[in-house]
Amino acid sequence: MARLEDGAIDPGALLAGFCAGRSDVGAVVSFTGLCRAETDGRAVETLTLDAWRGFTEDGMAALEAEARARFDLIDLLTVHRWGEVRPGQAIVFVAAAAAHRRTAFDAADFLMDQLKTRAPLWKREDGPDGRRWIEPRASDHADAARWKTETDQ
Repeated sequence: MARLEDGAIDPGALLAGFCAGRSDVGAVVSFTGLCRAETDGRAVETLTLDAWRGFTEDGMAALEAEARARFDLIDLLTVHRWGEVRPGQAIVFVAAAAAHRRTAFDAADFLMDQLKTRAPLWKREDGPDGRRWIEPRASDHADAARWKTETDQ
């Protein structure tokens, strides 16, 4: 399930809820992305994530569907913040459940690479040096490209 949150994300609570009562999985892998206090030597006071709620959630759900189609998953959860985030706060949480660890690791890795480059979110950093819009880096695109198959070309 993919969803946007306009308030704080509690990764511990999300992971506990995702794992609660599970006897159908052998592995759960989670990833939590945090807001950094510095990017490229530039202080960050706030990160603002903008989204069109329905459009963005649909886009995130489509990325989850790709992960489900590619990997033998039992469950998948994606939670992304929108609005203002401060350094140290969680921006994104992904959890993948599968019968085996490698599948869960790969699915979480794949989904994060896709979210970084394809999720319909707009990111802006504000700091003492002013404001700047954030675009995926070349390394983000390279990470996402490693998942391409011949049918994706």
